[in-house]
Amino acid sequence: MSIEIANESGVNVDETSIVSAARYALDKMEVSPLAELSILLVTLDVMEDLHERWMDLPGPTDVMAFPMDELDSSRRPDAPDASPALLGDIVLCPAFAKDQAKTAGHSLMDELHLLTVHGCLHLLGYDHAEPAEEREMFALQKRILGEYQDAVAALDKRDAQRSTDDRVLGIAGLEAPAPAVAPAEPPAGETP
Repeated sequence: MSIEIANESGVNVDETSIVSAARYALDKMEVSPLAELSILLVTLDVMEDLHERWMDLPGPTDVMAFPMDELDSSRRPDAPDASPALLGDIVLCPAFAKDQAKTAGHSLMDELHLLTVHGCLHLLGYDHAEPAEEREMFALQKRILGEYQDAVAALDKRDAQRSTDDRVLGIAGLEAPAPAVAPAEPPAGETP
């Protein structure tokens, strides 16, 4: 799966983790590995322009999704006529998301992960215009995001343990023992 990210927002964020959240969501939704996605982080002014132009709504927003192709989920990725499917673009506005993160009581990166998953679901056809659609989309978003956070926490815990183990081994000065080499011939007077 190809995921391109461009940060034109002026806000320093962990772009790799945003891509990771998108990849996790798309994998959970069983999107073809041939799919392509673009993520763009923009300023408030750019987001306001996009929001007004495409949604006819005033002011900036947190995330917008622009779907491109429909994925044919019945086609196998190894089929001879398989070709990349362009899912579309997700546009995030970190400056707008910052206030939402503060209100929600979590970090900006947590908010950007949530918005990334939200954008992925929009690209896959999910919406929240009607109450039933909203319940379905937000439940799915919550589940995927929770599983993603659990997976990241498990990796962080593993990495921390490895780092601790490396420090302990380094501090103790332990080195791996040299492998025992069997003598070519048994010592005199001994039989094998």
